[in-house]
Amino acid sequence: MAAAVQPPALPVPIEALRAYLRIEGSGEDALLAGLARSAGELCEAFTRLSLIVAEYEQAVPAQPAWTRLDRAPVRAILGVAVAGNGEPAPIAADDYAIDVDARGDGWVRVLRSDGVGEVLVRYQAGLAPDWNGIPEPLRQGIVRMASHLYAHRDGEDGAGPPAAVTALWLPYRRLRLS
Repeated sequence: MAAAVQPPALPVPIEALRAYLRIEGSGEDALLAGLARSAGELCEAFTRLSLIVAEYEQAVPAQPAWTRLDRAPVRAILGVAVAGNGEPAPIAADDYAIDVDARGDGWVRVLRSDGVGEVLVRYQAGLAPDWNGIPEPLRQGIVRMASHLYAHRDGEDGAGPPAAVTALWLPYRRLRLS
């Protein structure tokens, strides 16, 4: 699984969530930030899209077959390196191939591995550089999901998330056949 090199930005400004919930003051900002992160992660898991551009590092097998990167849409593949005991050592550009297809999936294959089992791929993925670039239905779904989590934080809710959230996110969902 790809790990973020730096923590991704909050997918919803606290002010937007506070306004939606009609909360005055900043006393619950820490709770709201956690709910916004959770709602953003639920959106990413449901849609299989990274929302805000971030840098990721992922270990992939050093093999000549193409391997798809976990995060999408990929904006740039920054480098391929061999993980050692210290800093990863970049491998020569003619020892691997990279591709980003029309759907935004990133692909890597290692043409010459010299007995290495895995390589680390560093890449950028995400729909938008910040909250304002995320499509409105995804933004609204995140706000509604965070609101749902806020309203149901103290009790059990067997009904699950609101159907409106699913309806907002569904057109952006990427299905993947393995």
